Amino acid sequence: MTTEAIAFDLYGTLLDFTSLRERIYLLTGNASPFIETWRAKQLQYAFAASLMGRYLDFDTLTALAFDYAAALHRASVNPEERAALVGAWSELPAYPDVAPALAALRERGVRLAVLSNGTPSAIARAVEHAGIGRYFEALLSVDDVGAYKPSPEVYHMAVERFALPRERIGFVSSNGWDATGAAEFGFTVTWCNRSGLPPETFGAPPARIVASLADLVRE
Repeated sequence: MTTEAIAFDLYGTLLDFTSLRERIYLLTGNASPFIETWRAKQLQYAFAASLMGRYLDFDTLTALAFDYAAALHRASVNPEERAALVGAWSELPAYPDVAPALAALRERGVRLAVLSNGTPSAIARAVEHAGIGRYFEALLSVDDVGAYKPSPEVYHMAVERFALPRERIGFVSSNGWDATGAAEFGFTVTWCNRSGLPPETFGAPPARIVASLADLVRE
């Protein structure tokens, strides 16, 4: 069945959060472990919020995850630095392969959207800052359903927005768990495995695994 529309994850798929390394290095002198902790805790809090039925928006969870990472890695951060670093999630650069892939898909008539855990304002700022906002007809935020991916109601937002059966919607994510969740929902999923990780061992597999979004549009 033809894929008529594609929803993209944002952080780590389109936008490179490892670009925060230089700013974190100025605080800790060892940026990679800090960023790994921050990202892991950010996602853990999102999963916990959904499971506990205690929804807090992603900006709030990002700040709380930062506080945990700072405590774990013994980083002394003043309120201004904290606010700037949390806000930097809306100032991430796009990976080099992103704009060419999105442009190619649009030229083929594929409808595109972002489907993200981020807040509406953070998503809008992020795609404009990265220079890719013009490619999307919709920016979908989990705020609208009060739950985080991989909750099925999140993926259903794309079905409603595109007004298409789920089988005709593609989904692209760099997160294995997100790819699995979307595949279980019934999307045609491409896992953009930027980090060369092994396949997930739980849940439905993606229809396709690529190392770059360039492979997504390659015939």
